[in-house]
Amino acid sequence: MSNEFDLDKILDDIINEAKRTSRTTVSRTTKIKRATGQLASIEARKRNDPLYQRMVKYRDLFYKYREMLHRKYSPRVRSKARR
Repeated sequence: MSNEFDLDKILDDIINEAKRTSRTTVSRTTKIKRATGQLASIEARKRNDPLYQRMVKYRDLFYKYREMLHRKYSPRVRSKARR
């Protein structure tokens, strides 16, 4: 298995993952939806899909701008957050 993803193994791992310690339970359909999203991204990355490249670009920009806003406004709102 050279550099290829075993999608069936990943899907099985996600569906059969251990339950978390939170009080909420995750249903099988929710796990399948989560696995579908993750596997779609993996497949798009493997195929070098332009939509995947665009998604990554804008996700990175989102985090960049969020960090800029935090730096700009954190001194002003820090005192409000402590109340």
